[in-house]
Amino acid sequence: MKIYEKAPAKINLSLDVLRKREDGYHEVEMVMTMVDLADRLEMEELPRDTIIISSQAGYIPLDEKNLAFQAAKLIKERYDVRKGVYIHLNKKIPVAAGLAGGSSDAAAALRGLNRLWKLHIPIEELKKLGEELGSDVPFCVTGGTALAKGRGEVLEPLPAPPQCWVVLAKPPINVSTAEIYGQLKADSIRSHPDTGKVLEAIRNKDFHMLCDHMGNVLEEVTLDRYPQVQQLKQAMIRMGADGVLMSGSGPTVFGLVSRESKVARIYNGLRGFCKQVYVVRMLT
Repeated sequence: MKIYEKAPAKINLSLDVLRKREDGYHEVEMVMTMVDLADRLEMEELPRDTIIISSQAGYIPLDEKNLAFQAAKLIKERYDVRKGVYIHLNKKIPVAAGLAGGSSDAAAALRGLNRLWKLHIPIEELKKLGEELGSDVPFCVTGGTALAKGRGEVLEPLPAPPQCWVVLAKPPINVSTAEIYGQLKADSIRSHPDTGKVLEAIRNKDFHMLCDHMGNVLEEVTLDRYPQVQQLKQAMIRMGADGVLMSGSGPTVFGLVSRESKVARIYNGLRGFCKQVYVVRMLT
């Protein structure tokens, strides 16, 4: 039997860091939602007790450094599963892009293996397992739109944001999340986003209010270290996107666009800056 799971990308409509915690993590307040750019996982039970991962992408690890591998190992150890699994990862989400591709793959592996091995693990328990793999994994287990607090694991579901087009563009660089958070000085952030206004905009389906109040404190670090991200952001604004923000720790920049007539112009214009440009919708 084969099990298939989609692993959608996420974007941050708001990302605030409140303080550095004693455990070394940062206390965050983030509004996250998913878009219909997705990896696809195909899972099949193996007769011998092993984990094998393959992918058409030649640039990702296929061993214990892979988060889907780690998810399979965790679920096998925690629930004493003496069976093996073959996971094929059809990669569409850019790597090290601020789109939670690895975290979403791990979440999809948890969901898929729960079904494949008929473990009947409740969703809240799957989210707890996800916490052990990464801060974005609990959100990716359930998806949708949510306010995330703590280090990202305390989740409050939200209604879907106002529907629009999303143009994603990733410059040809990779950014380490750990490096960006390591450079952030939480006690001297210049400007914090108004998370309350972002939540109000989502609940009222107010597109323009959402665009006006999106914010990401990690831009202070990433845009300074990687000028091409700043250039990409300015280009997207110039081309007429209604709201423009860097997702996560970057380097992907996204633009929210209300009118379809603008989308092709922005897409074609951005292709002059980078090859990895996508036009997607938010998942509702």
